[in-house]
Amino acid sequence: MTTSLLNQLSSVVGQAFSKQELDPTLGKVVISQRRELGQFQCNGALAAAKQAKRNPREIAQAIVDELTATGLFADLSLAGPGFINLTLSDDFLIGHFNELADDDSFGVRSNHTPQKVILDFGGPNVAKAMHVGHLRATIIGESLRRLHVFLGDETISDVHFGDWGLPMGLLIKEIELAMPDLPYFDENFSGPYPQTSPVTVDELQVLYPQASSRSKEDPEFLEAARNATYQLQQGRIGYKALWQHMLDISIAETKIDFDLLGAHFTEWKGEADTNDHIPQMLKRLEDEKLSEISDGAVIMRVAQEDDKKEVPPLILQKSDGAVMYGTTDLATIEQREEEHRPDQILYVVDARQSLHFEQVFRAALKGRSVRPEVKLEHVGFGTVNGKDGKPLKTRDGGVVRLRSLINDAIEEARKVVTEAGLDKKFEANELDDIATKVGIAAIKYADLSNQRMSNYVFDLERFTKFEGRTGPYQMYAAVRIKSMLRKAAEQGFKSGPLKMTADAERNLILALSALPEAVFSAAEKNTPNILCDHVYHLTQEFNSFYHDCHVLGEEDESIRASRLTLCEVTLRQIETVLNILGIDVPERM
Repeated sequence: MTTSLLNQLSSVVGQAFSKQELDPTLGKVVISQRRELGQFQCNGALAAAKQAKRNPREIAQAIVDELTATGLFADLSLAGPGFINLTLSDDFLIGHFNELADDDSFGVRSNHTPQKVILDFGGPNVAKAMHVGHLRATIIGESLRRLHVFLGDETISDVHFGDWGLPMGLLIKEIELAMPDLPYFDENFSGPYPQTSPVTVDELQVLYPQASSRSKEDPEFLEAARNATYQLQQGRIGYKALWQHMLDISIAETKIDFDLLGAHFTEWKGEADTNDHIPQMLKRLEDEKLSEISDGAVIMRVAQEDDKKEVPPLILQKSDGAVMYGTTDLATIEQREEEHRPDQILYVVDARQSLHFEQVFRAALKGRSVRPEVKLEHVGFGTVNGKDGKPLKTRDGGVVRLRSLINDAIEEARKVVTEAGLDKKFEANELDDIATKVGIAAIKYADLSNQRMSNYVFDLERFTKFEGRTGPYQMYAAVRIKSMLRKAAEQGFKSGPLKMTADAERNLILALSALPEAVFSAAEKNTPNILCDHVYHLTQEFNSFYHDCHVLGEEDESIRASRLTLCEVTLRQIETVLNILGIDVPERM
C-alpha cells in the first residue's frame, strides 16, 4: 500500500521519539521552508523539551542518533534550539517514486476511507438564462465532484433547479395575459395538452422580466400570481402541464452551458420534486411539536442559547399556504437522507446565502431530518468582479450571461493562439478545439486558483496568457511534455528504471510526492485552490528539471531512460490534477 511520504516520515520520526519515551506525535514531519538545510524538517524537540523538562537540542540530537541508525537519510542536521533537518537517501526516494508510479491515484486512495457525498451546485432557474452568478457555483462544484471521484468516493451531483416558487406563478399569469386561449388556463379542459411548448426559451427570458415588473406595479396581478403558484403546488393539471414545458426547455438550454463547462450531474431534480413530500414533513414536525404558528405562518425556531448573532426562525409555510425555499431545501435533505444515506451533503452556493443554510441545517438536525453524523456544509464563495472592483456587469449595467462570458473567453484564446502562429500549424477543426480548451482553462483556473471566499477581478487578457499562474500555462507545460515523449518514441528511446544524478530530479520527485496532502487538504476545506498551487509548483519544478537535465540529448542511455520515466509520471500527475480542476489538455499546441 502506497502511503504518503509525509506520513511515512512522520511515522519513522515518531518511532524515534517513542524510543526516547516521548510522545510519538511530536515526530510530525513537514516540508522544509529552507531547501538548503534539508528536504524536510521536524520541530517536535522544542515541544518535547517542555514536556520532559530537558534541553531541546539534547533531545533533537538523541532523535538524530536514532534516525541515523535507520539508514533512510542521506543527511541529518540540527539548527537553532532544536530543529531537525532531514534529507532522504536516494534509495529511499527512488523506492517511494516507484510506488507512486505504480499507483493510479499516487498514494491518495490507499489513505482514504470512501464516503458517499452529495454535491448540490449549479442552481439554475426556470426561464432565466444562466449568468455570471452561476459561474463559480458550477466551476467550484464540478471541481469538488471530480475531487471526490478521484478520492474514490461515491458521488451524487444534483443541479437542484429553481422551479417551484413565485416566479412560476408570475410566468403562468404573464403567459395567460399574452395567450389567454391556451388550454392550460381552462379549468374545464380535460386534455390532452399540446406536446410542444407554447413559448421558447428566448420568449421566457423576455416574459419573466415583464411579469416581475408588472407584479411591482399591479397588486392584483401579484395576488393572481401568488394564487397561481399555490394552485400549481396543489397540482392544478393545466398549470402543471405548462410548468413542465417551461422546465423541459429550460433544462435543455442550461445543459448547453453546463456542457461547455464540463459539468456533470447525476440528478436533474428541483424544488418541485419535494412537493409530495412536504405535507407529510409538515405534519410530522407539527405532531412532534417542533413547528408552531406565528402570525398565521408555520415556523420552526432554530436559535440556540450560545448564538452570538440573531438567527431567525425558518418559515416553513406562509399564511396563504405557499411554501418557501427553506421548506423545499429541508424536504430535499429528508429525501436525500431516505434515498441515499449520505455521509456528506455539500451546497456550493454564493456566500451571501450563509444565514439561509444555517437555518436549514439547524432545522434538519433539530427535526431529525438527517442523521446527526451527516456533514452538512455550505461551500460559499465570493463574487466575480469587473475591473472597477464591483460585481461584473454588461456595459449597460445588465447581468452578464454565462454563455457570452464563455464565448468571450474562447474568442480571446483564439486571438492568443493565432498571435502565437498556431493557426498556421493546425487545421481549422483542431484550432477550434485548442481555442476552446484554452478559453475554458483560462476561466476555470482563474476562478479556482483564488481562495473561494475571495472576490476576484475577471480579466480575460491576463487569464489567457501562457505564462505565470494561468490555466494555459499549466496546460502548455503538459503539452510540451507530450511533445517530448512523442519525439522520444520517434527516435526509439524508451523509459527505464530511475537513476538519481541531480538535485533537480530529487526536487521533482518531492513535488510529485506532495499530491496526497494537497488532495486531502483540498477535500477537507473544500478549496480547489490548493490543487492549483500544487500543479503550479509541480510545473515549476519540471521546468527547473528540464532546464538543468538533458533528456533527449542525454547520451547515457540509462540516465535518459530514467529521465523519460520522470517525464511520463510528471505528465500523468499534471493531467490528473488538471482533470480534477476540469481542464482538458490538448495533444498539441
